[in-house]
Amino acid sequence: MNRKIHVSGLALGAACTLVLFFAAGCKGRQDDGDVLARVNKHKIMRSEVEKYYRHQTEGQQPPSNEQAQSLRLSILRELIDNEILMKQAEKLGLMATDEEVDTKLAEIQAPFTKEEFDRRMKERGITLDDFKRDLRRSITVEKVLKKEITSKVNISDSDISNFYNQHKAEFNLIAPQYHLAQILVTTQPNPQVHNLKNDKAQNEAEAKKKVLMLLNSLERGEDFATLAKNYSEHPDTAATGGDLGFIAENSLQNDKQAYEAISRLKPGQITPPLPAADGGGTRLFGFRILKLISKEPAGQRELNDPQVQKAISEQLRDRREQLLKAAYYESLHNSASIENYLANEILKNNGQ
Repeated sequence: MNRKIHVSGLALGAACTLVLFFAAGCKGRQDDGDVLARVNKHKIMRSEVEKYYRHQTEGQQPPSNEQAQSLRLSILRELIDNEILMKQAEKLGLMATDEEVDTKLAEIQAPFTKEEFDRRMKERGITLDDFKRDLRRSITVEKVLKKEITSKVNISDSDISNFYNQHKAEFNLIAPQYHLAQILVTTQPNPQVHNLKNDKAQNEAEAKKKVLMLLNSLERGEDFATLAKNYSEHPDTAATGGDLGFIAENSLQNDKQAYEAISRLKPGQITPPLPAADGGGTRLFGFRILKLISKEPAGQRELNDPQVQKAISEQLRDRREQLLKAAYYESLHNSASIENYLANEILKNNGQ
């Protein structure tokens, strides 16, 4: 029960597509020399890819040429996938409505004053129309994947039972297990972090201010998972509400400060902000708030344990969704006309 597999980045639903939150819109030069790909008759412009590229590398050391081109290819692939899914949404009658876009926009604007929101838009050089276009796309993609994939995944009792019988030893806990969640705020922005608000502290002073703001929100009763999705800067867990899964007590004891704070908690309680340092504990890279979700004693967990069934069901569902989404994307690619000029360009230049 200490293993947990989360949905991968293949999902281009709201949590994933908002990787591009506050990134620039889709306006680019209309000359064919600046076209990086065509999806059916739709052009994806070099200027569009570059705007997303600049957003994701903002405030970072310049990447190597290979890293830069790899990131551009990844961005272009996502834009290609988005375009294919938008066409599929039209066929299925699942395009996001104006009301859905306005509701999502209001939700995103809620934590900010109008002045703060307008300033962020201006800093990133985008208009409200650009931003609403991205929102419409992310909502639409989420609706398509929900109808075509998520709603069709069914995990039966026999699936759970078979998995348990094949992995029974994994549910024998040698040491007590702590189910934890985390909100992390870093002192330097990481381009791999994609929280829903695209909110990243730029330095240590901003990180301290942000983590205290989050602590105040938690103490007022706001939901931990929602705040983690919106604001956490942990690249692997922000999208899943900060869930770290189960951690064995002997592993947790290696982090003395965290263990001392967590050992005083009851399920549902949180730690005060704790410094986050590198492996040697010498370099501060951020601050974190930990939540104890539950604590499990050592020993064998049986199949009739609701938590065992839930853990297995979630793991099987995640695996099946990942497989079906991968197959779904490939199927859509097969029926689309796609020309990736950037890939050809990189191959022609031998990656230089």
